[in-house]
Amino acid sequence: MTQSSDATDTIVTFPAGGLRGEARIVLTESRPDGAVIIVDATPFHPVDHTWPDQPGDTGALVSEAGRVLVTDTEMAARSDAGEFAIGAEIPVRRGSEGWSWFVAHRIEATDAPAWLAAGSTVFAEVDAARRAALSRGHTACHLASLALDLAVADLWRKDPGTDALGSPDFEGRANQSSRIHDDGSVDEYRLGKSLRKAGFDAETFAATLLEREERINAQLAVWVASAARSRIEVDGPTIVDRRRWHCDLPEGEAVIQCGGTHVASLAEFSAISVSLDLNDPQMLVMTTTAVPAA
Repeated sequence: MTQSSDATDTIVTFPAGGLRGEARIVLTESRPDGAVIIVDATPFHPVDHTWPDQPGDTGALVSEAGRVLVTDTEMAARSDAGEFAIGAEIPVRRGSEGWSWFVAHRIEATDAPAWLAAGSTVFAEVDAARRAALSRGHTACHLASLALDLAVADLWRKDPGTDALGSPDFEGRANQSSRIHDDGSVDEYRLGKSLRKAGFDAETFAATLLEREERINAQLAVWVASAARSRIEVDGPTIVDRRRWHCDLPEGEAVIQCGGTHVASLAEFSAISVSLDLNDPQMLVMTTTAVPAA
């Protein structure tokens, strides 16, 4: 590992839509699965090691001396005792005290070329088309979850808490995993005994699955037609500062804690739709598909 003496939490510009920026290399590490490069500030969005819903950005690091492709972007951390870890290796949650937090840019080569030494200046360039597709996928995922909560609101016999629009929070109670991809997502919801004990009528839900799907898609069509504004609010400039997604929907402003990237307006969609799969009666799978505006 090579590093400069003043490596601190990485400054990030992706919440404001950043795609390119000058950066100073503060740390490099050779790895058999691809060397990682850490810079002082970056537009790259990394996959989160504790809730890996949105993939990391890809792109390139460029200088007059050369160009390398960034094949993935991950969280990295170093403890005050000197332990360095990347991605799933990180033993603590993001922002835990006693650790410095970074965005790690992974390249194909196991060793970084000499021109990427600590202290060098580069330009970090994100693949803009892929970022846009992932942002559409992430915004569509949030909208689909809110529409799902609305569509099953009548199936609760107890109060499960509320979501960002004040609906009973099925998403918060049942979601087991969420995976964002280009222009869409796949979410899994467990419909087991614990959800039934919490007051959810899973039997009626299963019997009316097609009706619920139609309700969700009708609601999504209304929201897309509203062309509502969408944005990210941040508590600070670093990768560990909290970020929230805001969307000015007709029903009110939805605010969801979220570390990902999003569209600036629902006018960026021509349509969003979902399909519901309950082949396993214990597991609902919701597949969300976004169609970008022409």
